[in-house]
Amino acid sequence: MALGITGGIAAYKAAEILRGLQRAGCTVRVAMTKRACEFIQPLTFRALSGAHVVVDDYAPDNPDPIAHITFSQSVDLFLVAPATANIIAKFANGVADDFLSSTYLASQAPVLIAPAMNTTMWEHPATQRNLARLREDGVRILDPDAGEMACGTIGPGRLSDPEKIVQAALAMLNDPTGKADLASERILITVGATREEIDPVRFISNRSSGRMGFAIAEAASARGADVVVVAGFTTVDPPANIKLIRVKSAAEMHAAVMGELETASIFIGAAAVADYRPAKRAEDKIKKSADSLELALERTEDILRDVALRRSGQQLVVGFAAETNNVLENARTKLETKGLDLLVANDVTKAGAGFDSSTNIITIIGKDDARELPLMSKRLAADRILDEVVRLRGLKGDTAQVVGNSN
Repeated sequence: MALGITGGIAAYKAAEILRGLQRAGCTVRVAMTKRACEFIQPLTFRALSGAHVVVDDYAPDNPDPIAHITFSQSVDLFLVAPATANIIAKFANGVADDFLSSTYLASQAPVLIAPAMNTTMWEHPATQRNLARLREDGVRILDPDAGEMACGTIGPGRLSDPEKIVQAALAMLNDPTGKADLASERILITVGATREEIDPVRFISNRSSGRMGFAIAEAASARGADVVVVAGFTTVDPPANIKLIRVKSAAEMHAAVMGELETASIFIGAAAVADYRPAKRAEDKIKKSADSLELALERTEDILRDVALRRSGQQLVVGFAAETNNVLENARTKLETKGLDLLVANDVTKAGAGFDSSTNIITIIGKDDARELPLMSKRLAADRILDEVVRLRGLKGDTAQVVGNSN
C-alpha cells in the first residue's frame, strides 16, 4: 500500500494511520509532498515504515529515479491522508508537477483520499466540483469530520478519525473492485438506550452510548447495505448515509422496529433496551416526602423475541448480548431459548469493553462453536460481526438474515 501525505497541520496524524495499517498486516510505502515535510519530517515515516520515504524522485538520495512509475505500479491501494485542497485540485485536473500527483496519474490501484482543510475551503464550489470529478473517476472520498480546527474555525474540514481511515483502507483492500458484500441487503439496527419515565423529570435507563450500534451501521453502509437505524438516547453522533429514526422508550422502539421489519433482510438489535418500566407513570413530579419509595415495575416489550416470532421464511435471527457474569453460559442459554442462529456476547466488566468505550472484546457464539476475539475498536469488531453474517449467508444459500440484540 502507498500512503501519500500532503501539507497540512493534520499531517502528524498520518503516523497513527501508518501504525494502524501495519498492525493490520499491511506493508506501507510512504510518499510526501515538500510542504508536508514542513509539518512532519520524512525521518519519522522512514523509522516507522523501515523504507525510504519519497519526496522528490529526482533527489540525490532517491534510490529510484523513476519512482513515480515503479512506486505506483507496485501497490494495491493508494491512500492520501491528509489530502489538501491543492492536491485534490491537481488529481481532479490531471496536473502532475510533483511526485505525489505524478504517482496518481501513473497508478492503476484503487485510490482513497481523506481530505483535511479549512471549512470555507472545503465548502468552496471549486473544491466540491473537484471532489465530484474525482468521484466520477472512481476515487473514494472519506469526508472530513466536523469540529474545531487549528485555525479556530468550527465546521466540516477536520481530518477523519485515523481509525476510520484505516478501516476504510482495509475495506478497499479486501474489496478493491468496490463490489460490496452487503449491497443487496436492507439492514435494520437498533442503537442506544431507552428511557422509561417514572414522572415528568425522572426515568429508568442504562449507560449505553450507541457506539457499537453506530459502528455496525457505519460498517454495513460501507459494505453497500441500505441501513435504517432506530436509535434511543446516544452520546455519539450517527454515521452518514443512513436513515435515522429517533425514539425514547422501549414501546416506541418496538413500534418503530415492527414498522420497518417487513422490508428488512437483516435486523441488528444493538440497543440496550430497558427490561422494565414503571407500571404507572406519575403525571406530576414525585415529591421527596419519605425515606423510601416503592416503585412497581412491569416488563417492557421484548423486541428480539417478537422479531424472531414474526420472522418470515427469508429471515434468520442472530443475537447480541451484554453480560457481567457467566458470559458464555448466559449467552448460550439465550441462543437456545430464543432460537437464534448466532449470538455476539461481550463482558462489559472487562477493561476496554465497557459502556461508552471506543473498544470492545466480543465472543461470537454459534450453535456448535464459540470464538473469542481480542480487544479491538468497535468499528473493527463491527466488521468482524458482519463477516460472520456474510459467512452464514454462504452456509444458508440465499436466505436473508435477521440479527438481534438483548432486550
